[in-house]
Amino acid sequence: MVGQNILIIHCECLMVFLDLYNSVEAKCGFVIIVMALYWCTECMPLSVTALLPVILFPMLGIMESGEVCVQYLNDSNMLFIGGLLVAIAVEYWNLHKRIAMAVLMVVGVRPALLMMGFMSVTAFLSMWISNTASTAMMLPIAQAVLEQLTSTEAEQDEREVRKGQDNKAFEMVDNRKKAREQKYLLLNKGMSLSVCYSASIGGTATLTGTTPNLILKGQMDHIFPNNSGVINFASWFGFSFPNMLLMLLLSWMWLQCMFLGFNFKKSFGCGSYTEGDHEAYKVIKDEYKKLGRMKFAEGAVLTIFVILVVLWFTRDPGFMPGWAAYFNKDGEFVTDGTVAILMATLFFIIPSQLSRSSSCTEENATMPAPRKLKSPPALLVWSVVHERMPWNIILLLGGGFALASGSKVSGLSIWLGESLAPLKTIPPFSISLLLCLLVSTFTECSSNTATTTLFLPILASMATAIELHPLYVMLPCTISASMAFMLPVATPPNAIAFSYGTLKVLDMAKAGFILNMISILCINLGINTWGMAMFHLDTFPSWANVTHMKP
Repeated sequence: MVGQNILIIHCECLMVFLDLYNSVEAKCGFVIIVMALYWCTECMPLSVTALLPVILFPMLGIMESGEVCVQYLNDSNMLFIGGLLVAIAVEYWNLHKRIAMAVLMVVGVRPALLMMGFMSVTAFLSMWISNTASTAMMLPIAQAVLEQLTSTEAEQDEREVRKGQDNKAFEMVDNRKKAREQKYLLLNKGMSLSVCYSASIGGTATLTGTTPNLILKGQMDHIFPNNSGVINFASWFGFSFPNMLLMLLLSWMWLQCMFLGFNFKKSFGCGSYTEGDHEAYKVIKDEYKKLGRMKFAEGAVLTIFVILVVLWFTRDPGFMPGWAAYFNKDGEFVTDGTVAILMATLFFIIPSQLSRSSSCTEENATMPAPRKLKSPPALLVWSVVHERMPWNIILLLGGGFALASGSKVSGLSIWLGESLAPLKTIPPFSISLLLCLLVSTFTECSSNTATTTLFLPILASMATAIELHPLYVMLPCTISASMAFMLPVATPPNAIAFSYGTLKVLDMAKAGFILNMISILCINLGINTWGMAMFHLDTFPSWANVTHMKP
């Protein structure tokens, strides 16, 4: 009912608006404003709002229907689908859990090292599978380990009570119990936040790690079609992976100090292990044993995954010609999306187990009819993909590309650029820092996908107007859109951590505010150091002049 009322109001506003401003730029601007309001209020599903350009752009004479519809399944969307198919295969065969358990067995169970281990594993998994899936898998494991540590320490206190039956012993154990409960409450909060935060941070390291990264690539390729593939899997990883490691390390240090205190010797446990440590380690070991030996399907998925990553890195590494140069002599024929779909197709071809050939024996020969051998299923079947594929995100991506195309065709991007031209007097690093703060604040109340979809075309127009390298503002703002740490509703990993009941909103707000500041500073440090050298951000590229040309 609320959605219907809002829609009626906006239809009435549209009629009034068109009477006052009947230019193509104004019409496109109105569509963007309406979609922004719908995305922020979620009066309709986000993916349905993303389809509005299919209706409004042709009706208002901004773009033809065919030109709008083709934006919903371009190369960036194909890369997204291919990456998701790989992630679904990894999750379906529990390969991600095997990797997580193996790493945790190496790290150990001392509080600081345990937190570091969970953060590292969650961040690594989030580079390849969804942030929500990695959080949902890792949090129950963390809770099980902490419960084992708590119960073992409680049993030790009970044994001390049985040894000394005087009042002094009872009083000492009671005080110890209160201290233990407080310690593990803080540890539980810190561990829950470390997992959900590292999921968001880890997703920024790869191009397919989270949706905003792919939106940036799609917007760059659409708004600046002659950019020579400045953003690909290898170049994104080269910038974002060191930045992710730095943010992860500083986040771990902050959470360590906030929830575990400054006693690093006690937290790291530089000495002997207690009985509780051995019991908690046994929990992790038992979880790993439940997985059994690695199956053929897991090995096949791991092999395809490794080959895909190698092909992505070597396609166009930048510092040397990649293997795709053989195909791309006369154009951009092979992209990261091509590679992703190629390798994802193998999941539907390779069987999930090796079939055993039956030998012809006399016993088989005397049987009245030969038994039919059923071929094993493939590594992936479509029913699994259909159930786990987030189709709504594909529409969201397409809606963003349609908005960017409409802004370009209508001339709205040129008007915005001219309006923002006075920003040329402000130092570039100040612009980047302020925009990152704005985006990180906005994304606390809105989806990171919607945030990047709305901001990136505006940032592209601003950059060309003040003759600033577009990536200097678009890249840090894209990563900042994933840094939503303060509110439970800001991102699904936060909501999952909050659902366990130990965290309060104030806990997340206090920890998240500092982490937001840390992440923004890290991102701007990266963009002004190794990012400047990688992408030559100190010069205004010739391909960025495309938005100044009238369509």
